[in-house]
Amino acid sequence: MIIDAHCHAGTGEGLSHPSNTDADLSRYARRARAAGIDRTIVFATLTTDDYRSGNAQVGAIVRRDPARYIGFVFVNPAYDRGRVGTIVDEAIRGWGCRGIKVHWTNGRITREVLEIARVRRLPVLYDPRGDISTVELILGSYPQVPIIIPHLGSFAGDWGSQVAIIDKLRRHPNLFVDSSGVQYFDLLVDVVRRGGPDRLIFGTDGPFLHPAVELAKIRELRLPPEQFALVTSQTILRLLPPPAVPRGAVSPGAFRTSGGTAGTLSRRSGPRGVKSRPFSPSSPH
Repeated sequence: MIIDAHCHAGTGEGLSHPSNTDADLSRYARRARAAGIDRTIVFATLTTDDYRSGNAQVGAIVRRDPARYIGFVFVNPAYDRGRVGTIVDEAIRGWGCRGIKVHWTNGRITREVLEIARVRRLPVLYDPRGDISTVELILGSYPQVPIIIPHLGSFAGDWGSQVAIIDKLRRHPNLFVDSSGVQYFDLLVDVVRRGGPDRLIFGTDGPFLHPAVELAKIRELRLPPEQFALVTSQTILRLLPPPAVPRGAVSPGAFRTSGGTAGTLSRRSGPRGVKSRPFSPSSPH
């Protein structure tokens, strides 16, 4: 199984950039199937304030095809202040949300978001746009929460920020990075060499980037089959909670995936004798 762990979906109101205007999955779905991608994690297009419409669109996609799509709820740490828990709980009950997405355009991630992620045992996909100091603080303050940093920390190709993120992999077992949009190929090599293949998660930033092109970068790492499986499915599956049963949806048994006990990631030793520390989130109670 190959899972794309980073894809936008639905329309937005921005009309200033593809990422906030239209994330149509029709071409993406054809390209992903042709590339051999089996499942995709989807979340809304960007907006400056309220993600209700975008999350509703994602929920409809997930409910319509739960065997293909896994949904993350998008929250705005500023606009949604004081009601993040309600938004996340409604997404869990309504369409089986299995993670939280936060983007730098809406402000820095907050304790409110991280506390909800800790209590609900959800991974957080946080794009910091190179704000590595904030990433350092949240990793140490919330070691129970899996933090996935897309683009190695900067879609803009900020090499310095990306190197700084890689340097943190040894110290923070709750830190994971995704491969979407990474321009400097050797940095992906360094993630595997220095952090281990179980710290790199395959993502495409679809539908804006071509899934086959993004997957080709992972294939060019020439990993052994068991390490390739970690990057393309096993690690992200272990970070996700078990699929809930959305109201009116099919039984989770119809689309449950394998990959270990949710909420516990048993870390393997990294390559070349680099040992990894086990990441095991604490009980939410």
